[in-house]
Amino acid sequence: MQLIKKSVIFLLPLLVLALISGCTNWKKEYMNLKSSCDNLQGRYDHLLDKKGELSEELTKSQRQINELQKRIEQLKQSPATATGFEGMDVKFDASKGTITVTLSDKILFSAGQANLKKASIKELNDILSVLKSKYSGKHIDVVGHTDSDPIKESGWDDNWELSGQRALSVLRYLEKRGIREDRIRAVGCGKARPVASNATAAGKAKNRRVEIVVHIK
Repeated sequence: MQLIKKSVIFLLPLLVLALISGCTNWKKEYMNLKSSCDNLQGRYDHLLDKKGELSEELTKSQRQINELQKRIEQLKQSPATATGFEGMDVKFDASKGTITVTLSDKILFSAGQANLKKASIKELNDILSVLKSKYSGKHIDVVGHTDSDPIKESGWDDNWELSGQRALSVLRYLEKRGIREDRIRAVGCGKARPVASNATAAGKAKNRRVEIVVHIK
């Protein structure tokens, strides 16, 4: 923004110099320089307006984060209750400004598959309702994870592909039902981010999951 302002100031002396020099195309030079000045001034004004909008949005986001933190720390509410995702596996990170809702692969998919189970529809609709009512316009990541077992006879090249396709299935479900496509993205992490040891069946079950991450700020 400062660069644009300085550019406007820099061009004005050139405009005067062009007029004084008596060049044969002084009128053309004048119009060109004036157009450049007007364009830069327009960009500068737009950035000022944008800065104000972003500042206001950031203030609202921080208020929301503070309110959630108060509910959890002072009112002793669970993250699920405080955020509105009642009865779900929820984590709230005040420093990052994120809410993470974790869904087990057993709820969403059959083994080795990326098509949503019919039984998962209610769970996703409950999440969708909260997203629309409390977090409209926020950016959302849908993140797929697998355990460390190699893919066998499932048609996928590897765990990267399976996790990515599962994330896409959830994204498409939410996007078709009103979540703006410019506010949501799918990420496949494969086996790279386990939350438990892959040495046990229980640990592997925890690692096979889809996370819906809401970015409050």
